[in-house]
Amino acid sequence: MAENLASIASDGGRTAVPRAAGEGSGRVVDHPAWTVLKRAVEELRPAQAKDGSVDFSADGAPTRAEAAALTGRIVAALDELSPLLPHDAAYHRALAADLRRWAGDGFGVPDFLDSLLAFHPAADRTDGRQHLVVFPMYTQNGNPDRNLEALVLRVVWPGWLAELERTRYDNPLFLGITFEDFTAGYDTNSAVLFPETIAVREAPERFTWGGIFCDREAARFRRVAGAARDVTGLRLPEEAEGLLTDQQRCQETFVLWDMVHDRTHSHGDLPFDPFMIKQRQPFWMYGLEELRCDLTAFHEADRLAAEGRPQGRDVQYAVILDRIFRFPVTGARVRNYDGLGGQLLFAYLHRHDALRWTDNRLSIDWDRAREVTARLREEIETLYRLGIDRPKLVHWLKAYELVSTYLAPHPGSTWAKGPDALDLTLPPRKLVDAVLPDEFPLSLFYEALAKKLRGVVESTRGITAQAQEAQAA
Repeated sequence: MAENLASIASDGGRTAVPRAAGEGSGRVVDHPAWTVLKRAVEELRPAQAKDGSVDFSADGAPTRAEAAALTGRIVAALDELSPLLPHDAAYHRALAADLRRWAGDGFGVPDFLDSLLAFHPAADRTDGRQHLVVFPMYTQNGNPDRNLEALVLRVVWPGWLAELERTRYDNPLFLGITFEDFTAGYDTNSAVLFPETIAVREAPERFTWGGIFCDREAARFRRVAGAARDVTGLRLPEEAEGLLTDQQRCQETFVLWDMVHDRTHSHGDLPFDPFMIKQRQPFWMYGLEELRCDLTAFHEADRLAAEGRPQGRDVQYAVILDRIFRFPVTGARVRNYDGLGGQLLFAYLHRHDALRWTDNRLSIDWDRAREVTARLREEIETLYRLGIDRPKLVHWLKAYELVSTYLAPHPGSTWAKGPDALDLTLPPRKLVDAVLPDEFPLSLFYEALAKKLRGVVESTRGITAQAQEAQAA
């Protein structure tokens, strides 16, 4: 449960966390006003268009007066709930003003910049602290429309994690969080709360926070990795089995993994802007970047394990198992860069005899897997370092060469034929059009695994820690 978040002991011991000091008494989701607020948001959401405006001409849409009444109920409920969250008082005042202005302007494209600028959950990360969040937004890997969403969350910031962030992995914007409750946009595969998804009139000069739901990531991992273990006959070490059966321990694992992964995007020998996801590049470039960040977390976890920190070895198990089992078989095959990274890790481990698929049974030599995974990280780091001195297109081609050494490209690929097959008179961004939607199709192994895990993967949509515990029981 979210009320029993991770340890506050710096030695890694696991102790229940009390309510954050300085908060009002009680859980937000237990207050009757939360139910009122959530229902009002859910009634308004279906009337919103893709850009967040309310389409009063649509069938079943409310009248302007009815929409105004719904926002009035949201503001009134917010007024009742805000005393439970004194740390969010300024945000809630700005939020009420943004809601009233949206209604007063006739429910056009929403602009919640003022309330976004007033929300600073990472400024004082307190373990177990609640936040009540309402924004018009799309949810990554969830709802693509900027609909109004409401959610209650708790911060995950145990003492051992705070110490690591302060002394080794500085990441002042990072926010580990868990769900308390949420509206329909989060009844999806979304496991993040990012400020750049919120409807505003202009992007702020800089963002001050970014949240990742470690409880959903942990629950999803436990369900999919557990099913994959059974399907493949993989025998896991006892400590890895323990990770699959302990939600609390698994959440701690993911919050550490995420914190190190997130900061890695702006650390190292980078031949590109760290926010490369905003640039137009072949999707294998995104795949390599996400994998590089995960393998850096893997590398740091090895150091932590050597120091006796229990979360270190857990992160290593999670990175390999989540990457090779869930990532390749999740989502569509159109430019699936996370899937590509998972395929590459599996193939690299297999090619270097750290992983074997023999007699319809999977086996992993974990000591060798740690060595081989470190080697893959070194190959990607070398690619990046040399890329600093290369033109963009050459860097892309060298990256393609690395990936295609281990993954077979589609037989119809233009890129696989090399630079002579590409129209080099075009700027690099135009050559992205020659990339196939599924440039590196699934292997025979993954085609079979995807069929066997399809139902399990689909069952993780909207998953919560409570739902996973209920299934396990």
